[in-house]
Amino acid sequence: MSRVGKAPIAIPAGVEVKIAGRTVTVKGAKGESVWEVPEVISVALEGNQLLVGRVKETKEARSLHGTIRSVINNMVVGVEKGYVKDLEISGVGYKAQMQGTTCVLSLGFSHEINYEIPAGVTVEVNKTGLEVKVSGHDKALVGLVASRIRAFSPAEPYKGKGVKYKGEQIRRKEGKAVA
Repeated sequence: MSRVGKAPIAIPAGVEVKIAGRTVTVKGAKGESVWEVPEVISVALEGNQLLVGRVKETKEARSLHGTIRSVINNMVVGVEKGYVKDLEISGVGYKAQMQGTTCVLSLGFSHEINYEIPAGVTVEVNKTGLEVKVSGHDKALVGLVASRIRAFSPAEPYKGKGVKYKGEQIRRKEGKAVA
């Protein structure tokens, strides 16, 4: 039995949960999230808690039980507190700036990269253009946007130039040894 799936999800004050058939809707201060639950999983609202269970004892139900519980818990946490990913840009001439809903990145290429930010995600760039803050209520979407921005130019191991997550350790390599 899934240990993660058995744990009840506490619903904090200010968060509203509605269950209509297989659709779970979570509303809070940061936004609204909707998730379609598979047929083999059941979700029940009891007081201030959500309980996730299995309809059948199949392999599919056992494999999805803990995952669906984690997804719904992430929805509750997201609409209450939100999620944030911080990125750092390093390198001569490397920078980012926002133009409306487009993030314009100068990452050492012959052209600028224009990345359109999807709805539900907020991107903030500091004044120097070297720190990017991606935030929103959907954990998966925040992580996806941050990873796509990082993927344009991941930090390289020789000089450390590129985009990296804040606190990420880049394994540095030695350059060519002169004989």
